[in-house]
Amino acid sequence: EVFKISKIGTVAGCMVTEGRVQRDALARLMRNGQLVHESRVSTLKRFKEDSNEVRAGYECGIQLDGYNAYQEKDSIEVFEILKIKPSL
Repeated sequence: EVFKISKIGTVAGCMVTEGRVQRDALARLMRNGQLVHESRVSTLKRFKEDSNEVRAGYECGIQLDGYNAYQEKDSIEVFEILKIKPSL
């Protein structure tokens, strides 16, 4: 579901299905299998409280930097890029 919150803007109501979502993590907004927007998670809320992390099985509100045209059935993929140092 999509929520409009005063002073914040539009927030996507989400259910975390696997893994975890962290504030400031990289995210992709997908619609019908197509990439719509890619940026960072700017706002992460549990109920009306700000949260740093939400784990699988919980509901949350997510807002992405520079985007506010969420639609129902959109999918948000959150990911991180790891740099692995080769062992000597």
